[in-house]
Amino acid sequence: MTESIRDRLIVGLDVPSLTEADRIVAALGDTVSFYKIGHQLAFAGGLNFARELAGSGKKIFLDMKLLDIDNTVAKGVENIARMGMTMLTIHAYPKAMRAAVQAAQGSGLTLLGVTVLTSMDDADLHDAGYAGTAQELVRKRVAQARKAGMGGIVCAPTEVNEMRDVAGPDMALVTPGIRPAGADHGDQKRVMTPKDAIRAGSTHLVVARPIVAASDPKAAAQSILDEMAAA
Repeated sequence: MTESIRDRLIVGLDVPSLTEADRIVAALGDTVSFYKIGHQLAFAGGLNFARELAGSGKKIFLDMKLLDIDNTVAKGVENIARMGMTMLTIHAYPKAMRAAVQAAQGSGLTLLGVTVLTSMDDADLHDAGYAGTAQELVRKRVAQARKAGMGGIVCAPTEVNEMRDVAGPDMALVTPGIRPAGADHGDQKRVMTPKDAIRAGSTHLVVARPIVAASDPKAAAQSILDEMAAA
């Protein structure tokens, strides 16, 4: 398995405790080099855990989806960059993204704009007061992220092929909603298999439940890596 493929799989540590997260990381060993830590684990001591993983040589995607006034976003980004994180999510609102980009200058932190959550479809957006479709809103926010100087975006794998035209050649396209063939979709509504997502143009795949809930997480991760490499 080449290093480049291994670094394109991000395992989501979407678990309730540090004990469970530590068990999964130990079980995965050197098979996985990149982890995502979101709100669930962050508020159970996961921020210190993120620092420890980064210190051990792992890459960390801190999925905080920041959105606040400019100064608050900027100060948060500055501290997150000092933690040694690799990726950080910002809700793709222009003012927040511009503040984050300025704060991250000179660091190795890649900022990702969150466009439309993969658990949301057109009906969900209409309920939230948005006009138009999820696809239209994603396109608008991708263009705004590119203009702001963001390093990449988070979008559904089903949108990657079209969004590459909007994002340009250099932005990372990070895709949750990845499910191996035959796996339960859970609460994800816009999903794709690992092979199809890589072929569509995803630069990084975020996979949580199919790995962390597997009876053998290492074998599950290796199977996904093999599928990515074959694509």
